[in-house]
Amino acid sequence: MRFCLTLVVCLSSIVSVRAGDDWPQFRGPTGDGHSPAKNLPTRWSETENIVWKTPIHDKGWSSPVIRGDQIWMTTALATGKEFFAVCVDRKSGKIVHDIKVFTEEKPAFCHEYNSYASPTPIIENDRVYVHFGAHGTACLDTTSGKILWEQRELKCDHFRGPGSSPFLYGNLIILTFDGFDVQYLAALDKNTGKTVWRKDRGIKYPNSNGDLRKAYSTPSILKVAGKDQLVSPSAEATISYDPLTGDENWRITHGGMNAAGKPVFGHDLMFLTSGHTAQLLAVKQGGKGELAKDQIAWKWGRNVPSRPSLLLVDDLLYFVDDAGVGACLEAKTGKQLWTERLGGRTCASPVYANGMIYVFDEDGKGTVVATGPDFKKIATNQLNAGCMASPAIAGDQLFVRTKTHLYCIGTQK
Repeated sequence: MRFCLTLVVCLSSIVSVRAGDDWPQFRGPTGDGHSPAKNLPTRWSETENIVWKTPIHDKGWSSPVIRGDQIWMTTALATGKEFFAVCVDRKSGKIVHDIKVFTEEKPAFCHEYNSYASPTPIIENDRVYVHFGAHGTACLDTTSGKILWEQRELKCDHFRGPGSSPFLYGNLIILTFDGFDVQYLAALDKNTGKTVWRKDRGIKYPNSNGDLRKAYSTPSILKVAGKDQLVSPSAEATISYDPLTGDENWRITHGGMNAAGKPVFGHDLMFLTSGHTAQLLAVKQGGKGELAKDQIAWKWGRNVPSRPSLLLVDDLLYFVDDAGVGACLEAKTGKQLWTERLGGRTCASPVYANGMIYVFDEDGKGTVVATGPDFKKIATNQLNAGCMASPAIAGDQLFVRTKTHLYCIGTQK
């Protein structure tokens, strides 16, 4: 359940990639959907501002990740019997690598709305880390495409297919397994794939229905008093861990299942969503143990997404719910400033650059909205196929993955 974006800068026949042009993980370089790009296009169509368009085979909702001249993403057979890592050249859109990473004789069930390749990879230096949930994790050399290691021992019953993306912290790759049967986090050594730590959630669920215990979130790092905390939403609760050891710092119980939104932080608050119960919580930073109700600064319960992640820009919090309705709140108080329909059914997370928010829905509509306390729609654009993956931004171009293609969208002079 995610999107894609990336960059190409053309001068005559030369393509130059500037420093800071990478989009290495889900939600970008800072993990919050922000990009420093200054000249992204606001208008496009199948015939306007398309630098290139490349078909991506089979089915995958992972977002593209970008480093240098390479764009990587995953895909899989709809049957779940074969899993692939695909690399596209950033200059031309041509396929550089198409690597079969895993095969599975008897794959677990995956809902048609999801895919077997929904988790977004991570790219750094000369390595890309691809993850297919309980079907396996692997590290590939980005130059040769060689598989350097694989890890297929960590299991759970996703029940509806995988969705949580891996998270890189130092030498650790942190994985989330919130399944029907078991719920835990694990950290792998990024050099070997060996398990460094594993931590069961230990959540007290209200009943024995495993469907209400699953979730699809990706964690974020919060620094409190100079110490990093790994904040990881799950069904029923959000928990903070020491990323090096898996030791728990605090937890807050908020109810809900299918949580997928990535936490964002600002103004001494943590902004969390609860999944299917559609609650947005602003929680005060700095707590320990089981957080009490007075640790919650404010709550919001209308048009809250269960799939798309939040965007915090300066003093304002933006979000788009699963039905395509956008909203803007004051981050410190929760006061609503506007709510407007931006598109149809939406699971991709919005992204931000240079005073603009970009939203893509499942029918291919791309809406551009200006940030600010007053609603201002800049443009509505249309592609042939819809977006399940979240977009990526690199340089002054968008890289958007639809159900069928990867697009490079940039202003053509």
